[in-house]
Amino acid sequence: MRASPRTGSWPTAVCALVLAAAVTGCGGSGAGPGPGPGPESPSPQPSSPVRLCVDLISYWAEQDLIGGRWAGLDWEQKGLSNQQYEIYDAIVRAARAERKRHGTEAARELIARRSEARCAAENGATRSSENWRPPA
Repeated sequence: MRASPRTGSWPTAVCALVLAAAVTGCGGSGAGPGPGPGPESPSPQPSSPVRLCVDLISYWAEQDLIGGRWAGLDWEQKGLSNQQYEIYDAIVRAARAERKRHGTEAARELIARRSEARCAAENGATRSSENWRPPA
């Protein structure tokens, strides 16, 4: 006997369908080729070491510049490698000097520019943190 929309199994079937669509992201099983994501929903891309370096250093340098609540964390708590900490320290010193000369917005721009340049030049600056030493 087939269930009609008026029986109790119809809402159960609809709920199961909605749940299945939510679990699979409405994209099916991915077993075969299908249309790629549209322009409104780009697929997330994994971050590169350079992008992670830029994001970490620019975030923490700006927090230091503005006196953010967690700015006083040490390099390990900030998730920085030795090499990233060296870059961060140099950028923070330069940003403080830039803020004195040209204001906070200029200092933020300096942080963004230098983080991009230094992290790219050092391929993400991911050297080990085993032998940390304080900056000179």
